[in-house]
Amino acid sequence: MKAAIMYGAGDVRVEDVPDPALREPTDAVVRVVRSCICGSDLWPYASMPATERGRRMGHEFLGVVEELGTEVSGLKAGDVVVAPFLWADNTCDFCREGLHSSCRHGGGWGSPGVDGGQGEAVRVPQAQGTLVKLPVGEDSALLASLLTLSDVFCTGHHGVVTARVQQGHSVTVVGDGAVGLSAVLAAKRLGAEQIILMGRHTDRTDLGRGFGATDVVTERGDEGVEKVRALTGGDGTHAVIECVGTEDSLVTALGAVRDGGAVSRLGVSQYTSVPMGFDTLLRNVTLTGGVAPARAYIEELLPDVLDGKIEPGKVFDREIGVDDVPDGYRAMADRTALKVMIAP
Repeated sequence: MKAAIMYGAGDVRVEDVPDPALREPTDAVVRVVRSCICGSDLWPYASMPATERGRRMGHEFLGVVEELGTEVSGLKAGDVVVAPFLWADNTCDFCREGLHSSCRHGGGWGSPGVDGGQGEAVRVPQAQGTLVKLPVGEDSALLASLLTLSDVFCTGHHGVVTARVQQGHSVTVVGDGAVGLSAVLAAKRLGAEQIILMGRHTDRTDLGRGFGATDVVTERGDEGVEKVRALTGGDGTHAVIECVGTEDSLVTALGAVRDGGAVSRLGVSQYTSVPMGFDTLLRNVTLTGGVAPARAYIEELLPDVLDGKIEPGKVFDREIGVDDVPDGYRAMADRTALKVMIAP
C-alpha cells in the first residue's frame, strides 16, 4: 500500500510500504477513507533532522474495518469508524478519568512499528478502546466534519473546557489556524457570549465569524492585547485559548485574560519556560490546557455533528489523494491551504 513518510524538514515522500496485518488479538486493520494533514505536522516539516528510515505520518483518520483480532468486540468488518489521534485501551485508570492521552497501554500513530493515518490502511492497536463506530456510510456527506473528531475539533473543545468556558462568558482565541477556528466553534457551542478571534488571514477570520466569532483582532503583541482589552471594557476575557505554540503567543494570551480567568495552551509548545511571574500570581490567572484526550470527547460531540448543528469540517479547504500528500504539506506550510484532507 501507499503511505506518507517524512525523512526530514521539507522532505515528505509517498512510498510503497507493507500492508498492515493483525499482530495482537486486540488489533484491527482499518482501510482509510479520509485522513488529513495537521498543523502540528508542520513543526517537524520545518525542523526535523534528516533521517534514513523516515517517519510514518498522519494521526487523524476515518476508515472501514477490514479485520479484527480475536479479543475485539463491539465492532465488525464493514463498520465505519473514527480513530482518535492517540490510541488507548479505554479501560485503564487514566482512561476512566477521561485522560486517554495518558493511557497506560496507549500510544501514537507513526511511532515505531505503528502505521500512520496518511496512507491507505492502518493497523490499529487497542482497537476496541480506540475506534468509535459511526452510524454513516463511507460516502456520507458528513465525513469531513466527522474527521475533525479525530483531533482538531476535539482539541478546540478541550481548550474551552479546560479554560472553564460557560454560558455568557467572554473568550479570546489566539491563532486563526484550524485549531483556533475549532476553538471558536467550541466556545460558541458552550454558550460564550463574546468571542474574539486574533488572526490576520481574512479568509480564515471570515470562517471564524461564521463559526461564532463576534470580533476579530488583527494586531499582535501589546497592540493586540490593548485591542482585546478595549473590546472588553479594559478587563480582558474570562478565557483565552492559545492555539499557536510560541512564547510570543502565550505572552499575548496572558495579557488578554481577565483577572481570575484561565489561559488554555493548545498550540504545540515551541518554548521550554512559561512567562508567569508575580504579576500573574497577583491576578489569579490559571494556566491550563495540554494534549486533548480526544477519545473522551467523541461521544459527547458526535450527536451535534450528525444532526448538523455544527459543521467543523468547514476547516478543510483542499482535498487531495495520497500521491499528492507532499503538495498538501507545501500548501499548508505556505499558508495557501488552511487544512488539507486526504481521500485515498
